[in-house]
Amino acid sequence: MTDVYKIGGKVIDDPASLEKFCRDFAALQGPRILVHGGGVAASRMQQKLGIEPVMVEGRRITDEPTLKIVTMVYAGWCNRHICALLQANGCNAIGMAGCDASVIRADRRSPSAEGPSKGIDFGFVGDVTAGSVNVPMLEKLLALGLVPVLCPINHDGRGVLLNTNADTVAQSVASALKANLHCCFEQRGVLQEDGVLLKSIDSAGYEELKRKGTVWGGMIPKIENCLTALRGGAPGARILSYEEIGDPGAGTVIGL
Repeated sequence: MTDVYKIGGKVIDDPASLEKFCRDFAALQGPRILVHGGGVAASRMQQKLGIEPVMVEGRRITDEPTLKIVTMVYAGWCNRHICALLQANGCNAIGMAGCDASVIRADRRSPSAEGPSKGIDFGFVGDVTAGSVNVPMLEKLLALGLVPVLCPINHDGRGVLLNTNADTVAQSVASALKANLHCCFEQRGVLQEDGVLLKSIDSAGYEELKRKGTVWGGMIPKIENCLTALRGGAPGARILSYEEIGDPGAGTVIGL
């Protein structure tokens, strides 16, 4: 069984946290894929270059200058640095953007006709689904004992790079490969109001927690991505701390 792990920007931005995660990830057994973001570093680079990041519903507006920056950060520094750390720990990682071996194609997002983002042009932002994933290529790489490390820069097959949300990439890859999805970040998982960890929740429980305001902000897309992966064929999904990836009982198991 293949496992897909997603790691977020805050962990990537902290050297000690990233080094620990890479050590623990390298120690895992079995075929696995790592999907990473890097939004904190990308925003900082934008600001250094005099470009203020613009986010709508957690998604980055990606004009042409921003596309060049996020490509340099995600497919350049972040991806190469993670691969180097994994190689140092005995994990034979291969870093990839979607255009490499055409592993992931994306469709450029059209302005939404409704909702908070109605009429907004996200620029060079690409949407992906399980059907966007080159499953035979990833399976070949896994069969060779390689560990793909995927950044969220994909392509449209016509020479255009597109910026995709890393959580969506991870969910789509897990669905396509029928793999377990592990969403790793700073918290132990989904927490109740008193800080107690919820060991499992299903879609009905999630809706109730959202209604009560127990889950909000960035936790909502994490849970929804897990649910989407499960509906797409992933056999399992959980949200957990990046520090506990070696513990199969850690985190919050998401169910339908």
